[in-house]
Formats: sequence, structure tokens, C-alpha cells
Amino acid sequence: MVWAVSTLTLLALAGILPDFQLQSPGGDSVTRTAITAALGAGAFGLLGALVWPLAVRALLLVPALVLGLLVFFLNGSLLLFALWLIPDGRGAADPRTAVVVAAVMSAVASATSTALAVRDDNAYRRRLSRLAHRRRRRHGHRIAGDATPGTVFLQLDGVGHTVLRAAVGDGQMPTVARWLDTTHRLTRWRTDWSSQTGASQLGILHGSNHDVPGFRWYEKDTGRVMVSNRPASAAELQRRAVDRTRDAGLLSVDGASRGNLFSGGADQLALVLSVAARRGRANRSRAGYFAYFSDPANAVRTAVSFVAEVIREIGQSVRSRLRGDRPRVGRGGLYPFIRAFATVVERDVVVAAVIGDMLAGRTAVYADLVAYDEVAHHSGPHSRDAAKVLERIDRSVALIAKVAAHAPRAYRIVLLSDHGQSPGETFAGAYGLTLKDLVRAGCGLPVSRRAGRTPSGAEARDAARDALRGALHRRLGNSADSVAGADIGDAGCLEAGEGQPGGTRSGPVVLASGNLGLISFPDAPGRLSREQIDRRHPALLRTLANHPGIGFLLVHGERNGSVVLGPGGAELPLSRLDGTGPLAAFGPGAADAIRRTDTFPHVADIMVNSSHDPGSGRVHAFEEQIGSHGGLGGEQSYPFLLSPHELSEPVAGGGEPVGAEQVHLVLRRWLGEALGEAHGPQVPLTEALGAAGEAGETGETDEGQPA
Repeated sequence: MVWAVSTLTLLALAGILPDFQLQSPGGDSVTRTAITAALGAGAFGLLGALVWPLAVRALLLVPALVLGLLVFFLNGSLLLFALWLIPDGRGAADPRTAVVVAAVMSAVASATSTALAVRDDNAYRRRLSRLAHRRRRRHGHRIAGDATPGTVFLQLDGVGHTVLRAAVGDGQMPTVARWLDTTHRLTRWRTDWSSQTGASQLGILHGSNHDVPGFRWYEKDTGRVMVSNRPASAAELQRRAVDRTRDAGLLSVDGASRGNLFSGGADQLALVLSVAARRGRANRSRAGYFAYFSDPANAVRTAVSFVAEVIREIGQSVRSRLRGDRPRVGRGGLYPFIRAFATVVERDVVVAAVIGDMLAGRTAVYADLVAYDEVAHHSGPHSRDAAKVLERIDRSVALIAKVAAHAPRAYRIVLLSDHGQSPGETFAGAYGLTLKDLVRAGCGLPVSRRAGRTPSGAEARDAARDALRGALHRRLGNSADSVAGADIGDAGCLEAGEGQPGGTRSGPVVLASGNLGLISFPDAPGRLSREQIDRRHPALLRTLANHPGIGFLLVHGERNGSVVLGPGGAELPLSRLDGTGPLAAFGPGAADAIRRTDTFPHVADIMVNSSHDPGSGRVHAFEEQIGSHGGLGGEQSYPFLLSPHELSEPVAGGGEPVGAEQVHLVLRRWLGEALGEAHGPQVPLTEALGAAGEAGETGETDEGQPA
């Protein structure tokens, strides 16, 4: 049937397109033309089945975005070769026309095959059964005789509890709504202070996110900046977690990890960042592309969807500008392509990999769908653009659920998120300068003219000058007039142990993780105390704490231990934190989250959390994002768990899990319940460390790839 429909499609295209022909120059009979079309369609179908997989495997080393663009060229080349194989040379096409014909042929063949399979449940079931049998035979996989249920964990990246409930109520996620009415329960949980994928997913998959103070942070002992979505950093974080827990991870027994930052101890890996630079053929990051793009119909469909998503993003961006939407961030440059990769290519590959895992009967699968998070950063978590993405995610969930009904074992599907997102204008958009500008101004260091002309920048520089003059007056015993002309513009701030300004040091390292800022002074070993910072930069802490865009600071004190500083001179030792004062706007649990982060070896010298408006839920990201996460404040701290009723409650009595490490224990318990074990899967430490060590011996060769 597919061959017949493809033949008719080829005949129709030959009649429509002037540069595509199936007849000899003198013309042919209808029968002869139909035979030529059948031969061409058959040859194209066979080449797609035999040659295409080899071509895709050969191109695995090509960056993913380039591979998507090559799909059309490869498909067109196969069609030209198929026409060349037709006897008597009756088939011919212009190369550009061949690309169009090949794309249409692949799409029609895929649609026909899918329609036939869906229409006939028995045929669909037989096809899935054959695929499952072939995968099990290829990988030597055996399903347990008692047919215990498997578990699929689908992480909807960045979808907060509030957003999910709103999407269900507005009809944007009908599959999730149906589950909530019948088979599943919804539970909110609370993140750690670092409410971002690196910390949350590391804790969920490996049981520990200790010493992950942000999405990116500076480590003084190694002199490097750790960034959660860099392959080398992800590999190192995974190694540290395995070393701390003495366990390989949640997926260490017959597990699969798809589209994640970390492996979770799984053997089956696709698009996993912590192993992205491995050279092993089976486990390298891009191996997951082959299973999907080896089908030319998949490749064409995804490539067409990729181009459509780029056009959609450009159109949405233009409409947003014309409407005068506020807040707004730049969405030009490469962003449309990055968005299309996250919302189309990554989604299609991950969903196909999860379907393959279920057909192979794997015990545990954890997959991350990042589309919503990427769009919400630039369009806003409650925007129409983000709502459309949620609709497409719901369709992907429905497809996975449908395939689960035909898998060789029963599956329990758990939806969860790693964090939410909080809306709000960026810090730079609201105040005209970045956090780095404010820090440098508070230290008396040079800033850009634009930042220097803002009220915040001017006030910070004036405060720095006044503080420095006061400090010099006290330390040198001179009158204020004698130091009134001291040059503090480019020389830096007063340095500890120096009697006069002028000594220069390396500037502070200022890093952003959403609305969380981390400030470190690389020239000073260990964690600087509040007293040391005041001696070096007398105005800095006061400037930061009193800025309207900053909610509170965490610094270490020599006399009373670490303290939280807030506006108007507010100062609370960690031992007395109770959710009042500077933390009143950040909800319950903020004090405990701060106390925990304070124990991390690599906590920054100054931890800065932006202000938060409890009424609107708005925060100010220190990055170019109008939907952000990474710190405390608003919806970013409240992700969700959507679990089947046959699994136990996440917390007995309907409570909420606190922190990613507790969520790990919940998921491990659920796996144990499914397998009839008390504590879920575990592997010995020697095996775990060996696997993590292999992941750690990598370079950062894939840093440029979207994560």
C-alpha cells in the first residue's frame, strides 16, 4: 500500500513540477509512465531502507544543527540515484526539484504507514511486537518472567506546579487532565536554593547535589568556573555525587537515560551531557541521533518541523515587538535555531528513544523534555508562546502512553519537573546596569559609561568613594581633606593591609544563575569573611544589600558565623533565621535552604538573591531572561510530581518533598515497589566509581552544542 501511494505521489509531482519528468522526450503511454513511477518509488524506498542508515551513521560527527540541514540534500541525492536506476533513463529531475520531491515522498510514505498502523490495531500491535523482539535480540535483553512493571520518568523541564495546573484548567494539556481525573495524583515539591536543572537533576538521579551552589560558580582551589551544562563540568559533578553516595544512581539496574545532564548510572544513554565527550561508539552523546535519523521519513519530518519552528519563533518575536510586550528580551541571532533544536530535534529524538526503550522492555527510563524551559526563558512562563509548547508536550506524552499499551511489559508513567520559572523584568532592564556593573561600581572599579550614568551606578560609585575616604581617614590618621583627591577610579578599592589606594588586584568574578548571583574574589584563598570584604571594599556589601533589586545577601562572618544581610542594615545570623526580616518575601523553607548552601565547600564569597514581589511573583534575573530560575522567589521553587495512584504517596499524609535529594528517595522507593524490592536498585561502589571515572576523563569538546 505504501508503495502504491508513493507511486501515485510521484505521478502527481511529475505532472505539477516542470523540472521533474517520468517520460522519455517523445512521450510514453500511461501504462509505461505508471511503470516508471512504480520503479522510481520502489528504488527510492529501498535506498531509504538500505543506504540512508549508513549515511546517517557516517555523519554522526557532524554537529546536530548541520545534520538537520543536510537531511534535505541527502534525501534529494537518493531520489536522483533512484531515478538514474530506472531503465531507459526516463526519470530525471533538477537537483533542487529533487530535494522537494524527496521530502514530499518521505512525508507521504510516513503518513501512509502511520495511518494504516493506527487504523488496524492488530497490525500496529504486530509491528510493535516485531520491533521489540528485534531490539531484545540485538541487545541480548531479557524480560523478567514475572513481567513486573517498568517505570518511565518524564521530566518536563521548567514546568512549575502552578503552570501545570493552569495548563490543565485551560485545556492545553488534555492527556494530563485525564490522568488527574482518573489514574494519577499531583504533588508539589520544593527545590533547594539553587533551583535549576544542574542541581535538581543531579540530586534526583544520583541522590546528592551537595556543593552545587548555582548553575555556574567559581572554584578557588582549581581556578575554574563550573558550568552545569558543560560536558566536563557535568562529568565532574556526576563523579562527585557517586563518590559521596557510593551508589551509581537511580537507573543503575537496566535503566536508560535520555536527554539528561547526567546518566543516573544507566547503561543505555542518548544525548546525555556527562558522557558527551566519550569516544565509545555505543555511549557517545550523538549516538542517540542515529536511531532516530536512520529512518528518512523521521529525518524529513523533523527537518521540516525544525524550519517551521524557526519561522514560528521569528514571527512570534516580531508580533511581540509590534504589541509592545513588556518585559522583553532579545530573541535574534542564533536563538531561533537554538529554540528549534530544543523544541523539535531534542523532543523528537528523546521521545523516539523512550518509545524504543519501552518496546525493548527496559525496567527504568528517565527522559528530559526541555522545550518549555527554553521558550519560557525568552517569552515568559505564562506567555502564549510557552502555552503552545505545553500543548505539543502533552501530545508527546499521549504518544508515549499509547505505545506503552503495546509494550511487552506494563509501564507506570511518572511526570515530574526539576523546577519552575518565575517571571519578571531582568535586573539590567529594570535598573540599567548588570549585577557585575553594580559590584564593580561598589568596589570603585571602572564600569561602562552606560552603567555609570544610571542612578544605581552613580549611587554605588559615590558610596564607594565615601567609604574609601572614611577608611583612609581612620587608617592613616589624616584629615578628610588630605585624602579628598585620592584616585579610586581605576585603581580598585582599598586593599587589606595597604596604607593607601593604588594597589591593583584581579577583579571579582561575578556569575549569574537566574536571579541568584555568586561573587568570588579569586586572588584570596578560601572563603572571604564579611570583615575581610569590608576591609577590601568598604562600600560593597552596603551597596548590594540596599539596592532595590536585591532581596538579601549571604556572607560569612568571623565572629558570629554566616549572616544574611538585607535592606536598611538588616542582619540575621544563620542560627536565628526564621523566615522573617529579609526572608519574609521568600516563603517557608528559605532559611533551611540557605543554611544548607552555607555548608558547601564552594559557596561563593557573596551569595546574592534578587528581590521578590510576593504579590506578582516577580523576580529580577541577573541574566537576559524574563522567565528565570536558579534562586529563591516565586514559582521557580515549586515543581511537581504526577504519579499513578498504585504508587505510594511521595510523603505520607500528603506532605511535600523538600529538596531534590528527597525526590530521589521517593523515585527509588517507587522503583522498589514496582520490582517488589525494599530499597530499589543499587550497584557496588567499585562499579559505580568505575563508570563515573570513565565519564570524568573527558574534555569539553561539545561545549558549543545546545544543552
